[in-house]
Amino acid sequence: MSDPIPLILSGDADSQLWPLSRDLIPKQFLKLTGECSPLQEAAVRLGHPPVVVCNAEHRFIVAEQLREIGVEPLAVVVEPVGRGTAPAAAVAALMLAGHAPDALMLLMPSDHMISDAAAFRCAVETATPLARSGYMVAFGIAPTGPNTDYGYIRIGKPLPNGHAVDHFIEKPGLAAAMDYLASGEYCWNSGIFLLPVALFLTELETHAPGMAGACRDAMADGRSDQTFVRLGDHAFTGIKRQSIDTAVMEHSDKVAVVQVDMGWSDIGSWSKLWRKSPHDTDGNVVLGDTLTRGSSGCYLRSDRQLLTAIGLKDLVVVVTDDAVLVADKAHDHEVTALVDGMKRQARPEASQGARGWRPWGWFQTIEEGERFKVKQIHVEPGAKLSLQKHWHRSEHWVVVKGTALVTRGDATFVLRENESTFIPATTLHRLENPGKVPLLLIEVQSGEYVGEDDIVRMDDLYGRAAE
Repeated sequence: MSDPIPLILSGDADSQLWPLSRDLIPKQFLKLTGECSPLQEAAVRLGHPPVVVCNAEHRFIVAEQLREIGVEPLAVVVEPVGRGTAPAAAVAALMLAGHAPDALMLLMPSDHMISDAAAFRCAVETATPLARSGYMVAFGIAPTGPNTDYGYIRIGKPLPNGHAVDHFIEKPGLAAAMDYLASGEYCWNSGIFLLPVALFLTELETHAPGMAGACRDAMADGRSDQTFVRLGDHAFTGIKRQSIDTAVMEHSDKVAVVQVDMGWSDIGSWSKLWRKSPHDTDGNVVLGDTLTRGSSGCYLRSDRQLLTAIGLKDLVVVVTDDAVLVADKAHDHEVTALVDGMKRQARPEASQGARGWRPWGWFQTIEEGERFKVKQIHVEPGAKLSLQKHWHRSEHWVVVKGTALVTRGDATFVLRENESTFIPATTLHRLENPGKVPLLLIEVQSGEYVGEDDIVRMDDLYGRAAE
């Protein structure tokens, strides 16, 4: 029989790690503690091509991050809206059931950290016979304290290679969490599950009737383009939002648990990230261009200018291109409320960063003022932007690195490093990278309006109507 197939769920975004994590670039895509993002770590954890489920805004980041580590996914499924983990798992199970009905599906959230990948793989090997014998297997984490941020599992009778699940508990209050810890009968619910595809679909039909059918309709109404499987908007939007726990796991009598010590964390706050990151001799996490003196227990990170810290204790200080966060670690749970307030004020910093991701690469705004904007543009090898024009702005392009193939009106020509060109307003144009290294250029926009929506596409490789 085949090995378990990884299913990576990357649908939702959160603001717990703002200003690094935003709606358009959430924490699963950030390189928080090493050279790879949590999504990338999940993609290589089992050594098997994954199925990834993500939302439409993140599809190009997913594709680029997988390309960066040389992973060819089985599929990237694009949800028009987030509907929770149950519909996402249902869509993936229906896809796999069509060609591998006996498959096992290893469901993993994309934003979790696992520091001991060998222990995780060993746990999956332990759980596989249990799953093949007719159980959906949860992976439990031995609690290290009365944590109220996690769901709990009460451990039931012994089974070969694991235990039956007595029942699931949603995030408890502190008193209940302390009782669970003292009893020794509970573990944290990691949100990672090994699921026999056929059994999961059967249990889904039993406990969440109609969801599988709605997911089938969304697949039938969808389409495939490039590396993406895009679900039908109307059918999928009509599905009730629900987690896999509340839809299936909490109601089924065919659920088992395998406990594992694998250095697991959901990176749900700056304090958790501080605990998971390497420290200096004063207990500080220091990243980027940062100097500290007489400070201890801090998370200090600058992704831009020099950050200096003197005499600080137990603070989080994070500097990005467009925002700064200063918070006491004891109050880092209030970051989400802070961001919600910014959203009510319609502040763009709440949802988007300085860098915008596109299927051809990315751009980053360096400076913006009245009637002008300066951007850094990064185009991947072999990629090209749409054939387009702008009504209200002209553009000056200067190649910094690589080779650019430029279409300007009826002319096509090549620009190399330190060469430039001018694109007048209303002129049809296109930028391509014909080389084998990334193309980096500086774009200076000028005109009466320099918004991102001033664009008319005549031809686009990626089927987009607007940037």
